[in-house]
Amino acid sequence: MAIHEGANELFYQYYKRWITIYKEGAIRDVTMQKYRMTYVWVRKLAPELKVCDLNRISYQQLLNDYAQEHERQTTMDFHHQLKAAVLDAVDEGYIKRDPTRKA
Repeated sequence: MAIHEGANELFYQYYKRWITIYKEGAIRDVTMQKYRMTYVWVRKLAPELKVCDLNRISYQQLLNDYAQEHERQTTMDFHHQLKAAVLDAVDEGYIKRDPTRKA
């Protein structure tokens, strides 16, 4: 299986593009602000993480780093917003397995 072009994209860039395609105009502004804040945090915490390098360990580390500065429920929201984008990356073939499983 050939590596898809999107697999080498930085994860935060993929996530921003995913928000634009799937969420813009489809959700309330207040919810959109939460997705944008998630993007800001992903960019801050994992600026060099590529989509193809997402695995259970790198994903869990991202959640752990986020959780150091946030409450449990906020961290769960962060996880759920990222998970939707990550599952689409799996569907597109950018990632072989779902790294969010059991996170």
